[in-house]
Amino acid sequence: MSLILTVNGGSSSLKCALFSRHTQNSECLYQFKLGNILNTPTLKVIAGNGKTLEQQQLDMAKVDRDNRHQACLDQVIQWVHKQLPDSRISAFGHRVVHGGEAFSDPVMISEDILQQLEEFIPLAPLHQPYNLKLIRACQQLEPELPQIACFDTMFHIGQPQVERHYAIPRKYTEAGIHKYGFHGLSYEFIQRSLEHIGQGFESGKTIICHLGAGASMCAVNNGKSIASTMGFTAVDGLPMGSRTGNIDPGVLLYLQRHYDMDVDQLESFLYKEAGWLGVSGISSDMLELQQAEQPEAEEAIAMFCYRAALEIGRLSAALQGLEQLVFTGGVGENDSKIRKRICDQLGWMSVKLNKSANKEAEAIISKATSPVTVRVIPTNEEAMIALHTEEVLSED
Repeated sequence: MSLILTVNGGSSSLKCALFSRHTQNSECLYQFKLGNILNTPTLKVIAGNGKTLEQQQLDMAKVDRDNRHQACLDQVIQWVHKQLPDSRISAFGHRVVHGGEAFSDPVMISEDILQQLEEFIPLAPLHQPYNLKLIRACQQLEPELPQIACFDTMFHIGQPQVERHYAIPRKYTEAGIHKYGFHGLSYEFIQRSLEHIGQGFESGKTIICHLGAGASMCAVNNGKSIASTMGFTAVDGLPMGSRTGNIDPGVLLYLQRHYDMDVDQLESFLYKEAGWLGVSGISSDMLELQQAEQPEAEEAIAMFCYRAALEIGRLSAALQGLEQLVFTGGVGENDSKIRKRICDQLGWMSVKLNKSANKEAEAIISKATSPVTVRVIPTNEEAMIALHTEEVLSED
């Protein structure tokens, strides 16, 4: 059996999934979740039916931190070789956060393309370096296999200029300083899911809420992204686990002048010290905040829900109306309290939540009388990567 291994890495985590190769439908056979890579790595193997097969700590005390991602990926590949000796990995599919304007479609990776993608590292410092590190790791481990890059930005290419451009001198806009939007693989998967149930193009005015420690929203009209909350970088928009979201740029100037912060300190402030963690002083994890029962934790939760409701209003203006609202992502799919708190602030839009359906995370959680249909749809970025990988391989 020919297989595709998808690779989705962060600064201290790695998610892989193994798919059988089919032209029309790639079946997920196993998922591999590796966490705490830079300290004591853990490996969790999950079958395609969702059953956990094994969970263990990995002994990597003698592995240099710079080589941990490659070592963890090697563990996954060795597991596949051992458990599926009659099968072979035929390609890697990678999630790459930033593709700039150059990449509007998935692409076969070459050395020239890798060098282009390295230029986008300053635009996505939390993710892009690790995405590229894992591509290099695959080259080292399986140098003969093709690798396909799938970009989080490509779903948003084609947004109108009035949405994408900032009010800055034109020379900077032409140099590429404008909104890109992210979480595109997730939005594309949700859009295709809506089309599958007949609610993709027919229900034209849709807002998809990808809510998690990294959170964003996207306005989709007739299947196309027309506006989103993230901008030039993935720090913009909603307050997130440790990212500020929208912030007056004057704050950064003030911090630079009065707190003597340099560029690296400002970057850490924006990406790693703010958001839910910064407001609460407790955690960047939403579940921990809800369990904390501290006023600072409640403030962080309330701020997130308030800002989410505001962004839904803004995106509805871009759509000139709203027909359906979709919750996805770790928090969006699993946290009924957050969904309720957001929807309770949308009464002016006639959003009517069905409390019991919301509590059970049913496919539709709005009342039958609600003019806006509210849905919960689990996202699957790995399936989207596998599908795109299959498409590129079929064209080659």
